[in-house]
Amino acid sequence: MSETLRTETIIAGAGVAEDPAFNAVSPPLHLSANYGWNDPLDKPQYDYARSGNPTRTQLETALAKLEGGARGIVVSSGMAALDLVFNLVDPGELVIAPHDCYGGTHRLLTARAKRGHFELAFVNQTDPVALAKAFSRNPKLVLIETPSNPLLRITDIRAVVAFARECGAITVADNTFLSPALQRPLSLGCDVVVHSTTKFINGHSDVVGGAVIAKDAALGEELAWWANCTGVTGAPFDSFLTLRGLRTLFPRIERQQKTTSDVVAALAADERVARVFYPGLEDHPGHEIAKTQQDGFGAMFSVEFAEGVDVIELLRNLRIFTIAESLGGFESLVCTPATMTHAAMTPEARETAGISDRLVRFSVGLEHTDDLLRDISHGLEHAAQSAANVAYLSKGAASQCA
Repeated sequence: MSETLRTETIIAGAGVAEDPAFNAVSPPLHLSANYGWNDPLDKPQYDYARSGNPTRTQLETALAKLEGGARGIVVSSGMAALDLVFNLVDPGELVIAPHDCYGGTHRLLTARAKRGHFELAFVNQTDPVALAKAFSRNPKLVLIETPSNPLLRITDIRAVVAFARECGAITVADNTFLSPALQRPLSLGCDVVVHSTTKFINGHSDVVGGAVIAKDAALGEELAWWANCTGVTGAPFDSFLTLRGLRTLFPRIERQQKTTSDVVAALAADERVARVFYPGLEDHPGHEIAKTQQDGFGAMFSVEFAEGVDVIELLRNLRIFTIAESLGGFESLVCTPATMTHAAMTPEARETAGISDRLVRFSVGLEHTDDLLRDISHGLEHAAQSAANVAYLSKGAASQCA
């Protein structure tokens, strides 16, 4: 076919009926650790699975097509994907990172900087003045996380890219929260995109994986060299499952974000809610920027509940939302970032990022909207009652002391 296919069609057909041996419709799984050479001086396309594997190549190719990149590298986890790109930075060179990034990212960056692998500056990337000040230090690499985890702040990707081009910095975007179905940072000027494929890309909460996609082939080859050198490449079976999950990315996320929008609208009107963090809300500070660089607002949102709500009791009384880390699966998940996903950050760092103890992060799955709303309402009733009981007991104890 000569016409350009839509991405949904490309992903649905990735690897289909391309099996050279039997023309299998479903791509075969290649588990071999090594591959035979026809001659000791004639290296084949695949020789050792750490360097390359046909199943992994299919996933890498599909992800590169989705993101519009020249080369994809599939690795063992989202953190491995991030750590891989930091191999592009030498000691003494500066990395700029978001001050409100995922807790694991904050931990990795802090640990690497402490060991002298690079210099590090955490910056509020929604603040143009702070950005300009940071870029005046001529960074080697800038990491963008938009929407941010867990507060869903929106960074203007084009604005950061403009700063980066002035000083020749490499721009890396973590696109995990939206996936290439809703945002493609390479088309906005970024050099590299990273993913935790564990999340929306796989979508079934049964594989841990990551991916790095480079816009430029030469940069992609450099990253692939480091992946082979350090041994962080992904396993064949994980790649097989992730490609299978990737095929349903578009219909999954379309349904999930529609449900999310309905749930958010209901919570935004609830007096027990102090604030809802979701870029789809018109009063969200990043709403207009999000509309220019995203194809949707996603299936993640966070809520800061009013002081009269016991968020721990709220989570304990949910029956459909599962208390768990991670996100982007077919099932709805909930967590308290301060004690779970961002516990590795110091209390001071969480305060700087704006992550309070009353913040709850939701990942919306494929359940019916009515059931999810009823579940949250049930949890809130118990949480508010628990907080009232605590207040009553505290008041009673104070009166006895008096």
